[in-house]
Amino acid sequence: MSSLTPGHLTDRSDLSHACGVPLDDPLFDQALTHRSYSYEHGGIAHNERLEFLGDSVLGQAVTVMLYETHPDVDEGDLAKRRAALVSTLALAEIARSINLGSYIKLGNGEELTGGRDKDSILADTLEALIGA
Repeated sequence: MSSLTPGHLTDRSDLSHACGVPLDDPLFDQALTHRSYSYEHGGIAHNERLEFLGDSVLGQAVTVMLYETHPDVDEGDLAKRRAALVSTLALAEIARSINLGSYIKLGNGEELTGGRDKDSILADTLEALIGA
């Protein structure tokens, strides 16, 4: 596999397989682009708007799943369960399980400070992938 920056993988076949969708669309490239990389590369499109969309899509999907699979659970408990499932920690663990950090385009500062394994960056990027 070729590398653009240390740890950045350009071959997305494993990630594509883990996600169950082809990742050759330009939106997926944008989903994997952190704003720190964008700022260092002329302000190219980054993943924050896709993250916003993905957060909403994920929240709705989890809400429907909980509502349908737990018909006897009250609203307060459903809300707690949803919050746990879509939390930064939960999403970061999912991102780690598919090695998402290796595919993120990061700026030098984030690269040097361990951005590939930061919970917030992993969770946000996973939401951006969902949005894409």
